[in-house]
Amino acid sequence: MEIDWLMFALGVALLACGFIGCVVPVLPGPIFGYAAVLALLPTDRTPSAAVLAAGAAIVAAVTALDYLLPSVFARKFKCSGSGVFGCVVGTVVGLFFMPVGLVAGPFLGTMAGELIAGRRLSQALKGGVGALLGYVATLALKLAAVSYFAVVFAKAAFG
Repeated sequence: MEIDWLMFALGVALLACGFIGCVVPVLPGPIFGYAAVLALLPTDRTPSAAVLAAGAAIVAAVTALDYLLPSVFARKFKCSGSGVFGCVVGTVVGLFFMPVGLVAGPFLGTMAGELIAGRRLSQALKGGVGALLGYVATLALKLAAVSYFAVVFAKAAFG
């Protein structure tokens, strides 16, 4: 009985880290969300093997897309390598100016990178919009994944 409460508390803490990790780039949000579900393994409330396998596949897919989508969006909007680098720098700097910096950082960083690369303001704006859309798309995917893990955790813990 004590192990159940300990694993439940660990799972809740991991879910909190998972949601924070959706926004903070250095924390792997979906991995923390999946770890919350795995925290129930030593208890009698373990999810099915199919749910665990689906969770692993979700983590793999979302993690891959987290790295691919921003560059796909940036390239779709004809962003240069300097713009993509600026997006990364802007994302990190934006963390210090939360919550506005989380959205403005990638956008302004991409614009700065594009302007440094010698692009026109209109091209820099276009690249900034592309980077911002890529960031928002990956954020939505990560939030959806961690929300799914929260539902699986809640059903297993309480159902």
